[in-house]
Amino acid sequence: MLRWASGGAGGIGVVRVLDRHGFGSVESGQLIAGTPAGEVSGSLYLGALDDSAHPLAAEAAGGATSVREAQVAEASAVAAGLACAGGATLLGHPLPHGPAAALGEALENARPAALLSRSDGAAALVLTGPELTEEHGDLGAVTAAAAGEARTLLRRGATTTERVTADGVDVLIDLWVPVPSMLVVGEGALGAALQAQSGLLGWSARTVTTLDDARAAVAAFSDADVLVLLDHDPAFDAILQDGLAHGRGFLGALGSRRTQAARRERLLAAGADADALAAIHGPVGLDLGARTPAETAVSIVAEVIALRAGRSASVLAGTTGRIGG
Repeated sequence: MLRWASGGAGGIGVVRVLDRHGFGSVESGQLIAGTPAGEVSGSLYLGALDDSAHPLAAEAAGGATSVREAQVAEASAVAAGLACAGGATLLGHPLPHGPAAALGEALENARPAALLSRSDGAAALVLTGPELTEEHGDLGAVTAAAAGEARTLLRRGATTTERVTADGVDVLIDLWVPVPSMLVVGEGALGAALQAQSGLLGWSARTVTTLDDARAAVAAFSDADVLVLLDHDPAFDAILQDGLAHGRGFLGALGSRRTQAARRERLLAAGADADALAAIHGPVGLDLGARTPAETAVSIVAEVIALRAGRSASVLAGTTGRIGG
């Protein structure tokens, strides 16, 4: 439907998840779109919410804005592939031609994009471009503050759906970023385990062993990309220097605390800013007690996931907040 809007026929209606509980997982960056002609496409929570969302999409395409509660029973949720029953608050609202076309083009070409609206659907804004600096539509007086919140979320490098407060106004943000790509620099069993773990997460991954190949890859990094430096050769410090200068993506380096300290001294001697070195995650990974390459790979991707979700990676049983992103 977003491509349909790009064709110039007019605006569309969209349905998004304003709030949810249950389901056992979080499905971010999803929406259903509808046209004034009654066409509807897209899916929410593996289709479990579609029966409730489709009528809202048609209404939104006709110019209506509405909020509706939807409940999914255990049997229907499991049949859709979800872990358990749940419920959601759905927001349906119009999306004018200009913002809809811009969003459709960005998603079609796997570029970063964000759809923002007031939580009551009264206004909508689409942000596109590598830094989300291209604005389509507006949210009135809170446009600048809301756009700033979306750009902050972009730095996490992950597709997400968030509700934020911008200048006192409740704003719903759906943010889409390209699929994460992991760059493993160095060979060995851990590199193979990282490749396998990336595949399980739906990330792309590749391994390089030369300095030139690694530097070229880091120079093209986006916020969604991940570097894991396995090689301890001091010559490869240049990759981390490049990453710090580029300022994009996750920079992780393997090695003991002694190795990390020696690397830090070399980087400082080469002119790196002491505060900037905090952007290097080393030793990379969460303290899971990992021993094998496979376990270490889990600890590394777990740190990336936690960082992108803005979480501290605490034990769930010891927390009281919402489970999931």
